[in-house]
Amino acid sequence: MQQQLSVITLGIADLARSRRFYGDGFGWAPVFQNEDIVLYQMNGFVLGTWLVKALEDDMRRSLQRPGAFSLAHNVSSGEEVQALLDRLAGHGGRILRPADAPPHGGVRGYVADPDDHAWEIAWNPAWHISPEGYVRFIPA
Repeated sequence: MQQQLSVITLGIADLARSRRFYGDGFGWAPVFQNEDIVLYQMNGFVLGTWLVKALEDDMRRSLQRPGAFSLAHNVSSGEEVQALLDRLAGHGGRILRPADAPPHGGVRGYVADPDDHAWEIAWNPAWHISPEGYVRFIPA
């Protein structure tokens, strides 16, 4: 299996405050934003800042602790999402959310590792993954 990290999503309380820190503070330009999330293209991966409530709803898991986050591994097709969730569950993981289609498109599901760190396994047609494992957000 390819070793890669696709997305780091940080649960946040306030999008404007977060945009000020990442956008103005670091000088990073968002590649996508809506009322719940702001995405930044990084060097080989995407950083997301997502309102905690929206992230909790998507993950079906409470994040009532400091440093709320999910890690993501993107795959090349929608069919691979549930297969990888099952594989990871067979190796000590716990499925938090089976694969399904979110309102924004694609397929996603969540699995917790043996230490309860949450991983989103996802396929999104707007995200290109190079042969080297670099993910790139390509807006529609």
